[in-house]
Amino acid sequence: MPALLKGRRPAVGDLSRRVALRLLALVVLLGLWQTGVALHLWSPVLLPSPKAVFDALVRTSTTHDGVRGYQGHLLVEHLGVTLRRIAVGAGLGTLVGLAAGLLMGTVPWVRVVVEPWVAFVRTLPPLAYFSLLIIWFGIEEAPKIWLLAIAAMPPVAVATAAAVASAPRSLIEAAEAIGARRSQVITAVVLPSALPEILVGIRLAFGIAYSSVVAAETVNGLPGIGGMVRDAQRFNQTDIVILGLFAIGISGLLIDGVLRALEHRLVPWRGRI
Repeated sequence: MPALLKGRRPAVGDLSRRVALRLLALVVLLGLWQTGVALHLWSPVLLPSPKAVFDALVRTSTTHDGVRGYQGHLLVEHLGVTLRRIAVGAGLGTLVGLAAGLLMGTVPWVRVVVEPWVAFVRTLPPLAYFSLLIIWFGIEEAPKIWLLAIAAMPPVAVATAAAVASAPRSLIEAAEAIGARRSQVITAVVLPSALPEILVGIRLAFGIAYSSVVAAETVNGLPGIGGMVRDAQRFNQTDIVILGLFAIGISGLLIDGVLRALEHRLVPWRGRI
């Protein structure tokens, strides 16, 4: 036990140092940013001060002079709508990607037929098909959800197909030798061995969906963080734009952290063997 505890202390110390360095870097960055504004090195319209962004945070998070948040919605409400869209859209894309990847990895002719289309969709920028989705589904929620789903599907499908296809042949043959059915081989052998790569694909999918949300909310996106950023950009409200970018980035980091924790929980052996 002492040996185990001794081995853990450097890891805790390393974590503390990393956190301290990151906080120091943030403080230095904010200091340089504020100094540049104070010395009038650039126009506040192009890049307002950290204080101006903080004031925008206060304004959009409260009711002031009879005005509630931004365009009638608090910042947390804008963020909540965006997160709901991402959860539904990326969740739908993940489910379709898992099904497509599993079929591509286990049925050769499905891979021959489906893989080129997955690669084709993966190369398309979201705005390239968003206009078509608007024509098909209108300007309400449906095109936004479909855009995020389409953007999130390819990385999950590709990761799942590659992981399933590379499952250890020796384990599959051992399971078959003891009489396991094909469905049992897939659920008990193939999927567990492929799970680490599948989870990486899911993380990538949610990251891509997050980077696509501003495009998804350019049309009738209020309430929503992307819609807020787009609307503020039209009126040169740079402080609101930067605040929205921070909200997207920080919440994205939190989501990625949750997915990382889920990955460590489901595949604790990853990186240790």
